[in-house]
Amino acid sequence: QVQLVESGGGSVQPGGSLRLSCAASGSIANIRSMGWYRQAPGKQREMVATSTIGGYTNYADPVKGRFTISRDNAKNTMYLQMTALNPEDTAVYYCNGLTLNRIYWGQGTQVTVSS
Repeated sequence: QVQLVESGGGSVQPGGSLRLSCAASGSIANIRSMGWYRQAPGKQREMVATSTIGGYTNYADPVKGRFTISRDNAKNTMYLQMTALNPEDTAVYYCNGLTLNRIYWGQGTQVTVSS
């Protein structure tokens, strides 16, 4: 019922910035919260940032002060603005949407931070 498509990933040098986008379609009115998760090679998927329908946000400790989650309701798009990127941020980033009875995921977008 909900489709999520990420974009904006790529390669960047340490200290650089990227903005990820997540376009939502379908029954988006049922989405209660959305977020960004990431998974590095050999590691478990972890929460990066979340945002409820009421606008409350939460961030994982490693990204606090560097990443910002936001939403453009007119475009049905969620963003993750990433600054001061470091190699530890290298991962596949996934868009997540939570309804009352289901969790939806995008296909992921690769972010690589290296010299």
